Amino acid sequence: MQRYPMTPQGKVALEQEIQQLKSVERPRIIQAIAEAREHGDLKENAEYHAAREQQGFCEGRIQNIEAKLGSAQVIDIKDLEQNGRVVFGVTVTIEHLDTEEQKTYKIVGDDEADFKINKISVNSPIARGLLGKHEGDDAKITTPQGEVEYEIVKVAYL
Repeated sequence: MQRYPMTPQGKVALEQEIQQLKSVERPRIIQAIAEAREHGDLKENAEYHAAREQQGFCEGRIQNIEAKLGSAQVIDIKDLEQNGRVVFGVTVTIEHLDTEEQKTYKIVGDDEADFKINKISVNSPIARGLLGKHEGDDAKITTPQGEVEYEIVKVAYL
């Protein structure tokens, strides 16, 4: 069985999403389907078809989340030895060796990743290039623009 690594915060977010889908979205969609049925001919009823499509999406998302939570591997970095090594869940600051530009990323599970807020997936090229390295190490990362070299400035176990 495939295990899905996630932080404790990521697990809580998925649990909240599934609760929202089951207790709010599902009843709203069922009500929309019932109202659309009252309008008559279902073959030409756009409201009915839209509500059924929403229902399919909602039920699919619920199944997807339940499967991920069922095979989740929750990793709390507070329990790990803090030795400056880049592992899942850490916040790492890296410096581009050519431009000296620094960036800080938190390495998280696929469902938690959001590049806009500097959360990158453990499966991303940047994270894969950093995992296992220590503060002060250099990491060569292959990007769409070519190979880029970074220095690991800081590893924080937050």
